[in-house]
Amino acid sequence: MTDLATLQRGRKSFEQRAWAESYRLLQAADRDAPLDADDLERLAIAAYLVGRDDDCEAFTARAHQAFLDRGDWEGGARAAFWLGFALMGRGALAPASGWFGKAGRLLDERQLDCVVRGYLLIPVAITCIVRGDPSAAHATFVQAADIAHRFADRDLASVACHGRGRALIRLGRIAEGVALLDEAMASVIAGEVTPLVAGDVYCSVLEGCQETFDLRRAYEWTASLTQWCATQPDLVRYRGECLNYRAEVLQLRGQWSDAARDAQDACELLISRPAAGAAFYRRGDIHRLRGEFTKAEDNYTRAHERGRKPQPGWSLLRLAQGQIDAAAAAIRSVLLDTPAQISRARMLPAAVEILLAADDVAAARAAAEELSEIALAFGAPLVAAASAHATGAVLLAEGDIERASTSLRQACETWRELEMPYEEAQTCLLLAAVCEKRGDQDSRRLEFETARRIFTRLRAEPCLARIADQSERASHQRMGSLSEREAQVLRLLAAGKTNRAIADELFISEKTVARHVSNIFDKLGVSSRTGATAWAFQHNLI
Repeated sequence: MTDLATLQRGRKSFEQRAWAESYRLLQAADRDAPLDADDLERLAIAAYLVGRDDDCEAFTARAHQAFLDRGDWEGGARAAFWLGFALMGRGALAPASGWFGKAGRLLDERQLDCVVRGYLLIPVAITCIVRGDPSAAHATFVQAADIAHRFADRDLASVACHGRGRALIRLGRIAEGVALLDEAMASVIAGEVTPLVAGDVYCSVLEGCQETFDLRRAYEWTASLTQWCATQPDLVRYRGECLNYRAEVLQLRGQWSDAARDAQDACELLISRPAAGAAFYRRGDIHRLRGEFTKAEDNYTRAHERGRKPQPGWSLLRLAQGQIDAAAAAIRSVLLDTPAQISRARMLPAAVEILLAADDVAAARAAAEELSEIALAFGAPLVAAASAHATGAVLLAEGDIERASTSLRQACETWRELEMPYEEAQTCLLLAAVCEKRGDQDSRRLEFETARRIFTRLRAEPCLARIADQSERASHQRMGSLSEREAQVLRLLAAGKTNRAIADELFISEKTVARHVSNIFDKLGVSSRTGATAWAFQHNLI
């Protein structure tokens, strides 16, 4: 095969998005004879998409120089920008800044008005977001969008559009921001943008869904990203991020085994990149929920090593281990160090649960009220449900049973609509406590059994252990409250005997039997002979 044939096949594979084959063929052609600037740019993109970061940077640097050697200053500036952008994604901010500066200087020295100037605004806008100035970020993205329109560059237009959306979300203009995210995704779905930009927009839009707690939209776009990755089997870049986002959605929907598998695969794909922290955190969460505390702590630690603070999972782990003081100290520290409203919304539900366990009802009340304010601002069902659950838990602790019931039933209904079974079961446990306070033992048992059924399906061992412990304590308390004669009556009642038959067997009056039966119903919290019989069978009295 001639060198030209290899090169042509490499180009064709690139157009067909067969990234691994394109990378292999173009690299082979380059070994035989150095590629020109355009083919080096293709080779760099293929290397990037198959996860060869070092090769990508080397080929992009060569493309930059090759463009300059042929006097293509715009091409040289473009290569410098993408090299800086790749370095920025890896956290190498100083080298990235150097390449951005080089690209800008090339354009300024030759007074070039081209689309690359719009691309160079993107890292500026991102820096504004990171520094907490979304207003400046939005203005910068608008400038980039104007340049994209002027040069009819769809890639830049899509990046600027979704960037404006992310900035508006940070400014609290959530509906406007989400609309722009959807607009940017429309271009991606239509295939109007290159894979480099498509993958970045996908990931950023999903981050926006996380920020707005928009579970339905996150689920839809995660499914779309999964399909997009599947059409490019050689794609390594973005596949790890895709698995990470999918793992979170699957976890929330109660598909813990699938979530654990995706999180594990994401860890392996992202192991050398900062995004691995989120994958290790996801694994830690699933291990914690299943009672695998040693594995959970190990994964939270590995997440922290990669820059992902392991909260609120770490505090909830300490709570599950019975270390209530440590859990409370940790969550209080987290709240002090978390000023951003979006981040606080993720911490406050855990804070309410932990602070109530620590008997700090006043602090739990303050956390629940703050969460309620955030829920009103966001208007997201997920935050509204979390707020209703937290408020209900606090009201229950304060003894306001009726308002607690209203709030908790609202939360339970929303969890069901969102298909979030674990959260639904947790709320059912609180509703069971509400029913017990009311003396409605039949309803308490129904809520309890709903929670038990869900936790059993999820294999949520700590929750099942807590239910078993509560049931055993309640059983002992109720059994201990029965007199010896009442226990005798209960056994005979459960055996199907009538009051007259019981009276004859125990040599007491039928009126006395009726009084004993009434006392038994009150003490066991049941309202019928059937309920008393079921209780007796469940507690091995027959």
